Order: sequence, then C-alpha cells, then structure tokens
Amino acid sequence: MDNKLLHDLEKEGYLLPESLDNEKTNKIAAHYKEILKLIGEDENREGLLLTPERVAKSLQFLTHGMFDNPVKILEGSKFKEDYNHMLLVKDIEVYSMCEHHILPFFGKAHVAYIPNGYITGLSKIARIVDVFARRLQVQERLTVQIRDCIHEALEPLGVAVVIEAKHLCMTMRGIQKQNSVITTSAFKGAFLKNPKTREEFLNLIGKKLQ
Repeated sequence: MDNKLLHDLEKEGYLLPESLDNEKTNKIAAHYKEILKLIGEDENREGLLLTPERVAKSLQFLTHGMFDNPVKILEGSKFKEDYNHMLLVKDIEVYSMCEHHILPFFGKAHVAYIPNGYITGLSKIARIVDVFARRLQVQERLTVQIRDCIHEALEPLGVAVVIEAKHLCMTMRGIQKQNSVITTSAFKGAFLKNPKTREEFLNLIGKKLQ
C-alpha cells in the first residue's frame, strides 16, 4: 500500500489500533482488488481505489475476537460474593458475521447466571458477548459459547443465554424475508433443571422493567 493511500485512510479514520497487521492488510486487500475485477468492476476508478484496504481493515476488526480469551476476561474480574439469586444482563447489542455468506447478523443477547460464591464485573458479560460475536459465526454456536464460557469461568449454579437476531443472508439475499427474527437459547444448571427458574428468566427478558 503506498503512502498516499495510507494517508487518505488515516484521514478517514479507517486505521485500527496498533495491533493491526499491515502485512495481513496488504494481502487481504490484494485479494479484494482481484474480486472487484472478477465481478466486473473497474478497481482503478476513484470510488474503489481505497475499497480493498477499507475491506481488509474492516474484516480484521470484525473478526478480532478470535484472538481474545473470554474466560480470562471473566476470571480477571472475578470476586467472592455471597449472592445466589439470578443476575441478568439483558438487551446486549450483538453484531456478528455469518460464516456461510460473510454477511452481518445483528440483534440482542440476554445473559443470566446464578452465582455460586463468585460474581464478575457486569460490563464483562457484555464484553464476552462481543468477543464471541467478533468472529465468523453461526448464531447457534455463538449462543452456546457464551453460556459455556460463563460456566467455565465462574462455575455458577446456572447459566441462561437467549439471542434474537436478524440475518442479512435471509433479508437481502436468498429467501428475502425482511421481518424474520432468529431466536436461539442455551441453558445450563438450574435454568435447565428447574422449569420455574427458566420461566422467571424468560419472563424477565420479555418485560420492560425500566
């Protein structure tokens, strides 16, 4: 990538943190330049000159969760606390990329756990959702990964995760159903064994408590 392109990208705010791999950026950009040719575009026209680099940097950001360890994130903010009732973080924004078509899916996650001697910082629940979402994903696996991470790090009495999301691979291509919402759930421990506990969780995420 020449210096002018780098300068233009920096002005537009496309450069990512220092962890950005410039060699990887150049390689991905070269492939996307070829893709532009293959779909019949002129990769040298003004509007597309920076597109390969933009896409290369965007992809690295959208998949950076592959390099984070979510269990360590929770363990790094783990505290002893004598609290054994449900703790729910609802309406966590989710943005991820479908691994089948490399198109976005987005929505919200509701995550609850029942502590068993340990709690974690509230923001860390949202953080691990982001870590798993910032990978090439399927919603089913994303839901289970969040559940299992909390179970491994905190060893709680139970964990519950529900994700509701829209998938652009369904709305802008393929079946093209604009109002389809996919809901997935994963339960462990008390949420799986005790119907009343699971029902309480489902009632809470369905209500506006603010």
